[in-house]
Amino acid sequence: MSKKKTEFSYDAAMLEIQNIVADLQNEHVGVDALAEKVQHAAYLIKMCRDKLRQTETDVQTALNDFKV
Repeated sequence: MSKKKTEFSYDAAMLEIQNIVADLQNEHVGVDALAEKVQHAAYLIKMCRDKLRQTETDVQTALNDFKV
């Protein structure tokens, strides 16, 4: 996790979430790293949710501007 959290794109964040979930399911995460992984996944999920909401707003605005 050497990348800054603000550098993630939606696709990169989703990929990292999937990797964290896979690690947890395969028990590749030790107890010491568990809380950090879960907190990072929660941050990424929030970032993705915010991005989706903003995209929805942008699309709706574009559609409303398109209507004549």
